[in-house]
Amino acid sequence: PGSVSAAFQEHLKHLGLQDFPCGFGSWNKSRLNARRSPRAEPAGLEKDVPVGEETPEALLELLRDQHSPWALPPDCSPQDRLLREVAALAPELLHGSGVFQLVKSLRILDKGVEEVDEGLLRFQQLEELILSANHISRVTSAHLPRTLKVLELCCNAVDDLQDLCAWPPPELQHLGLGYNRLCGPFQEKHLTVDFWPNLVSLDLSFNSLTDPLELVSQLSTLQNLHILVLQGNPLALIPTYRGFLVDSLPKLSILDDIHIRPEERQQFHGLARQPELIRSEARVVVSIGEMKGLPNPEAFQQLEVGSEGPVITYSYCVTYEF
Repeated sequence: PGSVSAAFQEHLKHLGLQDFPCGFGSWNKSRLNARRSPRAEPAGLEKDVPVGEETPEALLELLRDQHSPWALPPDCSPQDRLLREVAALAPELLHGSGVFQLVKSLRILDKGVEEVDEGLLRFQQLEELILSANHISRVTSAHLPRTLKVLELCCNAVDDLQDLCAWPPPELQHLGLGYNRLCGPFQEKHLTVDFWPNLVSLDLSFNSLTDPLELVSQLSTLQNLHILVLQGNPLALIPTYRGFLVDSLPKLSILDDIHIRPEERQQFHGLARQPELIRSEARVVVSIGEMKGLPNPEAFQQLEVGSEGPVITYSYCVTYEF
């Protein structure tokens, strides 16, 4: 599927919400008819259930028992379990657009999704959207539910934040953009309080951000930011990187998954006022312990002086990629 909506519909088929022990069928016919007819007595007790039908308790047991052929895998999400149980107890709630009203967390991982389409607006209660390990390069903010609090886009191909920041969800608390293709110097301007007034956690790890001064000037406007991940960016190679970030963003509690201790903050006090220490260069020392598959130079020393043996020259090239 190319869109989030298509991937979600495919996922619903996998859950089998219309098949036994979920959905409508001969296994719950009288119970559902009782709900539709106000004058009918509901069949709530097992002794009142007609032959060939199942009680709600029995249907739930088929879904929850790990040995049942209808049980979900142990690693399935709580959201999937909820939808299955609702489909067994009250399948009428999932008809039409009902399923979209129940979903608060949507996880679509590694499904080849390329587009965050406007079909997401049908999820009027959605708070968490996880779209990691897909092929998304652009996110149109107008397609995101306004109720969203968590947006995770790790391991995609996002290289520009302009579309995402055109009309972002105002209540968003976590934005995950790790392992994407963001690079400076124009992306930092989208990381301010004007776009993310309630952001608490921000993951920008393993992108291509290089300018810590510009990044800090924008992030300092995020008054609620307490968790920041920047490891894996070129700017993290700067020797004074951590100290400069810690002193420049006093409200941070965690930087690169490491808690900021009071003594660490005291140690780096004053670095924020010394931008000259932030240099866009680093020295890398490479030590080669052992090389295999190369001719032994000692073999050439056995040739006698003045001998007419062939002269063989070897050239080697070592390439370092950062």
